[in-house]
Amino acid sequence: MNTGKQTYTYTVLRYVHDVATGEFINVGVVLHSPGRKFFQAEFRHTYSRLSAMFPDLDSDAFKRSMKSIDRQLRAISSTYQDASDPMRGDAATIAKTVLPADDSALQWSPVGTGITKDPSEELIYLFERLVRRYDSKTFQRRKDEDVWRTIRTKLDEGIAHRLVEKTIRSEIDELSFKHAWKNGAWHCYEPLSFDLADSDGIKSKAHKWVGHLSAIQAAPEQFKTYFIVGAPSDPCLRRAFDDAIAILGKSPVDVEIYKEHQADELVSLMEQEISSHSEAE
Repeated sequence: MNTGKQTYTYTVLRYVHDVATGEFINVGVVLHSPGRKFFQAEFRHTYSRLSAMFPDLDSDAFKRSMKSIDRQLRAISSTYQDASDPMRGDAATIAKTVLPADDSALQWSPVGTGITKDPSEELIYLFERLVRRYDSKTFQRRKDEDVWRTIRTKLDEGIAHRLVEKTIRSEIDELSFKHAWKNGAWHCYEPLSFDLADSDGIKSKAHKWVGHLSAIQAAPEQFKTYFIVGAPSDPCLRRAFDDAIAILGKSPVDVEIYKEHQADELVSLMEQEISSHSEAE
């Protein structure tokens, strides 16, 4: 595999509330790096800033449109991973196969270009710089529930309803997971937002979770924990975030860790495994 830098193109999805005034808010980014066969999108999952700026926004219609675009682009990304050759066209060209250029409120920006060693990290950087940075005046740190919302909005409704709350108990402690399902062992999904104020807080949260898992490692029921981790909004804390992931990886029980931008990968795994289990029942 080529580990050097590769070219990429990207396009920004804009919500244009009033064509006459040209006012818009960036709501997502799509990135395509053919050298890595990488095509993914990142979208807003909270819309408080849009509602604050445009009180007459039809929130339900907007959310339906965004969810549809997200699912269609995710399907393209999934197909692309299995394809033998890179897709032709830049990010905007491919994105417009899902949302063509017309007079609707959702519009793609002109294409941008760059080079990167890691398209996944570049997508996060572009999303933070082009979409979330403009939320600074009304910024609130993201909570664990916000990280889970990234997963929940992508999950098929029937699959989401299979998830239940589960408490794992050992002789010395117990730990509850809000999202779990059983297939021999319990599969427990835990969203963790590391969007905290400082590096000490970030690493302390990771150590705390390792401690929780240590206390239930001798539980009679088999279980596996899947962490979905959200990065800090402050780029200066990215190293602490990497340290936190490494700390979680030292857990004494079986864990898998997914960064928030890997939500599509985790959702696909969940839907495949839960569907297969349901058919076998």
